[in-house]
Order: sequence, then structure tokens, then C-alpha cells
Amino acid sequence: MTIETIWQEYRTALTRFLQSRVSNTADVEDLLQEILIKSHNNLNSLQSASSLKSWVFQIANHVIIDYYRKKAKGQELQVEDLWYEEDAADIKQDLSQCITPFINALPEDTASLLIDIDLNNVKQKDYAKANDISYSTLKSRVQKGRKQLRDLFEDCCHLSLDKQGNIIDYQQKSQGKGCGGCP
Repeated sequence: MTIETIWQEYRTALTRFLQSRVSNTADVEDLLQEILIKSHNNLNSLQSASSLKSWVFQIANHVIIDYYRKKAKGQELQVEDLWYEEDAADIKQDLSQCITPFINALPEDTASLLIDIDLNNVKQKDYAKANDISYSTLKSRVQKGRKQLRDLFEDCCHLSLDKQGNIIDYQQKSQGKGCGGCP
């Protein structure tokens, strides 16, 4: 994979991503150039082509954070500059509307399991004991159910994740399966 190919594929999405976080158009262009340089310099650190999009957006996210850090030096931080926290809350709120329809799209036993464990905060050990299931079997079922739920999200949306696996951005696919209840 060459930097030209990467840039051709992601430049437009990166520009939109930057414009949603930085109001000055000239700064957006400068940040795009910085992302290009960092991507080029670190291309050898990319572990697999399947993680290319999240890798590029992770670089973009770090560039934006650095931009606001430099901007804040010598200035008091303004409420408007706390875009990251607001965005994270907005993204979680947007995607939380999809949880119930997606869980309901899962097989009934998996849906019931995830509702109890993840939504109703029932401890896994308590659930295993109450349902006469071994704890290790339950952990496997929970992992499998969460994977199925994530697959439904990924069928519906392109997700951009940070290093910790947190969603930093998403874009709804035009013809995803079961996206009717999503924002």
C-alpha cells in the first residue's frame, strides 16, 4: 500500500473529519498536510491493511489534539475547545439508539443474555448460577454475543476506533443490514 493510494482513498473523509473539529479552513489544510507527512513517515508501522482506516484516523485524531494543545499554550482553554468530550458523548448517544434494535435482531437466547449482562448489569457469576450454566461457558456466550452485536453495528456503519477500541467516529453505510432504527 502506497501513501498515494491511502491519500486518494481517505483525503475527503479526513477533510470532513477535520472540518467537524477545526473551524479555520486554513488550519484544516495545514493539519491535512501534517497527517500526510505523519502517515508517510510511519507507514512502516502499519501492522495490517485491514486496520488502515482506523490507523489513519488515529493519526488525524492525534494531530488535532496536538493542534489544540499548541493553540492552548499561553491561552485559557475555552469551552468550545473541548470538542473531543462533546463528540464522544454525541457518538455514544447516537449509537446507543441502535443497541435495542440490534439486540432484538440477535437470536432470542443471545439477546436475553446481553440484556441481562450488559444493560441490566447482572453480574456474570450471578447469571451463571441462576441459569445453571458454568461460568466459563457463560463468559464464552457473552463474548460471542458481543461479537454478533458488533458485527451488526459494522454491517450498518463504518466505525473509526482509537487505540483503546473506543469509537471516535462513524459513518452509516448506505445499504447496511438492519439499519432502520439507527440515527
